Amino acid sequence: MTSFAVIGSGFRSAIYWNVAAGLEGVDCVGVVTRRPRALPVPAFESLGALLRERTVDFVVTSTPISVTPGVVVDLVDRAVPVLAETPPAGSPDEVDVLWRTVGGTGLVQVAEQYHLMPLHAARLAAVRGGLVGRVGQVHVSSTQLYHAVSLIRRFLGVGVEAAVVRGSRFVAPLVDPLDRGGWTGDLEPHDATTTLATIDFGGGRSGLYDFTDNQTRNLLRTRRLLVRGSHGELSDETVVRHVDATTITRTSFSRRQTGHDLDQNGYATDHIALGDNVYWRNPWPLQRWTDDELAIAELLTRMAAWVNGDGPDPYPLLDACTDQLVALAMTEAAETGQPVRVDPGAVLA
Repeated sequence: MTSFAVIGSGFRSAIYWNVAAGLEGVDCVGVVTRRPRALPVPAFESLGALLRERTVDFVVTSTPISVTPGVVVDLVDRAVPVLAETPPAGSPDEVDVLWRTVGGTGLVQVAEQYHLMPLHAARLAAVRGGLVGRVGQVHVSSTQLYHAVSLIRRFLGVGVEAAVVRGSRFVAPLVDPLDRGGWTGDLEPHDATTTLATIDFGGGRSGLYDFTDNQTRNLLRTRRLLVRGSHGELSDETVVRHVDATTITRTSFSRRQTGHDLDQNGYATDHIALGDNVYWRNPWPLQRWTDDELAIAELLTRMAAWVNGDGPDPYPLLDACTDQLVALAMTEAAETGQPVRVDPGAVLA
């Protein structure tokens, strides 16, 4: 059994102990919280108190960005492996200090989960299998900053590389029916900012970032992904590709969802396929989990394997710091209207 604890008890923290309750071989044994209240796992007032009473294989830091770097350093000083929530640090200077302090310890992973969500995972597997040829452009309009950069880099196959970023911002009215607390009941439009940024990695590889305030929750704005390759493109769930000298095909990803109509197997995502090729299959079909919960389950499973020496890094600190540095460059470019060159490799040397 691999045991972990969570630092923080906010809205994001609960997903870790809730998912762990449905996993075999992974157990959440406690949470550090400054707000004592009834929780489904034991609560402790401090990290020291938790570590005195519980043996843990790693700790999840689900804390505010202003707090996370200090917590990560504290855990590393105690030789405890860390899974830090995103992003691991705030400003470029804070990223630099965190990396110089703990980057060489090999104890820190980051909880970047978007590429593990079922449809993203299926699309990524298909693209890496050469479905659309050599990828040159990736457009992401679904999630904010570092998450979007992570997706762009993964679909492009970009590592810790320099880039030139350009950005702009636009404000327009938008109704916001949902927020973190649920339905708002507000039918009046309010000003919402859309940030557009291009990321030029060189070598014919580029990314386009398009994000409107609260887009992850606002159902009036769709979430879009476009991956353009040498032999075709993937647009959301549709793939157009060149298969021979006179043939271009159009196919779509399909999600098999149990529990519809007379399907008595319970409600769950079974698999995602393109034609007769299955690119993602649910490892936990008996758990009625959302896509985000499935991604966290995969992340916790990979983290458990990693701390036990049975698997690769789930998401290295180096990658997460790179995502954040590029994201900060996008913000700067959009605010100033000037191109920004960012070189994560120089900062994270």
